[in-house]
Amino acid sequence: MATAAVGGTMVLSGCSVANSENAAGGATGAASETLRVVLQQEPPTLEPCESNLTSTGVVDRSTITEPLVERNPTTGELEPKLATEWSSEDDTVWTFKLREGVTFHDGSDFTAEDAAHTIERAVNSKLGCNVEGYVFGDDDLGVEVVDDTTLKVTAAAADPILPLRLSFLEVVPSETSDTEKVREPIGTGPYQLDEWQAGQKITVSAYDGYWGEKPAYATAEYQWRSEGSVRAAMVTSGEADIAMGLSPEDNIGDLGVPYPNNETVALRMHNDKAPFTDIRVREAVNYAIDKEGIVSSLYGGRDVVAAQLVPEGVVGHNAALEGWPYDPEKAKSLVAEAKADGVDTSAQISLIVRSAQFPKIEELGQVIQEQLTQAGLNVKLKMMETSQHLQYQVRPFVEDEGAILHMTQHGNQAGDAAFTVDQYMLTNGAQSAFGTPELDKLIKEADAATGPDRQAAFEKVFTAQNEDVVQFAHIAHQTGMIGKAAGVNYEPNSSSGDELRLAEITPAQ
Repeated sequence: MATAAVGGTMVLSGCSVANSENAAGGATGAASETLRVVLQQEPPTLEPCESNLTSTGVVDRSTITEPLVERNPTTGELEPKLATEWSSEDDTVWTFKLREGVTFHDGSDFTAEDAAHTIERAVNSKLGCNVEGYVFGDDDLGVEVVDDTTLKVTAAAADPILPLRLSFLEVVPSETSDTEKVREPIGTGPYQLDEWQAGQKITVSAYDGYWGEKPAYATAEYQWRSEGSVRAAMVTSGEADIAMGLSPEDNIGDLGVPYPNNETVALRMHNDKAPFTDIRVREAVNYAIDKEGIVSSLYGGRDVVAAQLVPEGVVGHNAALEGWPYDPEKAKSLVAEAKADGVDTSAQISLIVRSAQFPKIEELGQVIQEQLTQAGLNVKLKMMETSQHLQYQVRPFVEDEGAILHMTQHGNQAGDAAFTVDQYMLTNGAQSAFGTPELDKLIKEADAATGPDRQAAFEKVFTAQNEDVVQFAHIAHQTGMIGKAAGVNYEPNSSSGDELRLAEITPAQ
């Protein structure tokens, strides 16, 4: 099947891609004010190949660094960024024409060599980039520099969404090490990194040599506070212009701006140790959690009970699936059955939760611990900071912990289920705790499908996870909220929590 982008826009056949806007907006000249942003947590790194991690991407993506192509949440199309057009005759070999006149923050010219090195470094090397497992799995890509402005990329097999996958790669200079990760990146974005004072703040400034329109703010400063109420107070008191990860309960008042994000909260069970080796116990976890009660009491009814890892609007979302009913007696019965058959249901389960990942997460962890305890399981809640939590989130997982129940907040930033199931459900997926040959086969078939067949194939995958594998206990599809001072203009979209594009923020007139 031939798929092409002429004039720089490609519509994926049969795919509705959500979650980004082309960051071309901004004022014609840089202002003197500093934009002040307060985050939930300090980024663990600003390494570009880790920018699919929310805490890194919210600073990096399309602000300091840029990809070849970008996704638009309104139209569902891919739009030009560092590539101006792309095409393929067979969905295997893709040709990208690159933008001329682009420079990196160190003054060097952007060419196809840089784009090629970015792919080699993030996908084909042994650097261990998170984006590799998240987007590309085990397959390497063939890369050929035709000339300074032409790049050919070859997939291991026909891949109708390869340009969408490449939208997750933030381009770095060819001199960037492919054996060591960088903490402070050099990119082509509208802002360059000035200083990172560990534990205090990150400052960036508008890049004078930027190829696009100058952003409205000359400088920007990121700080971080773990308490939502503190972040909200910084906006209401005039200490910050934008506060991320808020809820109405943080007393943000009329300065709170809700938006539909793409995040889903779920519990991932590792089946390598008892009691999760038994599917009945994994089913019991699903029955034991009062998801409707959680959405109502903790999140004011704004979230939606989830039956799968992707929300409505993502290609492959199965609208026929319903969330597991709350049935504490059924949960107790299943645990008792497993115990009677010799399963060690008394084995300690570590409930791994990341501090400040989203509003009321600690309270959520406590509720889940209590409800699973009532079902007859031995659960210990462990709150962790980001760097420690990542050791449980991504392979290789911690091995000496015992049974693991990992709280996951997954955002499908691309609008296609492949970016969820490949990493979370394949047997060797970067964030998959286990899988089955049967499920792997369904996933591979879905990955290769296009149009209506792709939608139907991924629906089967999500059904099989719920009926045959039960690696996950889904909790809720979330809604987001930012705090926005009256002095700034910004309309958040479903990608805002993952990539806050500073160039889209302007002073209020």
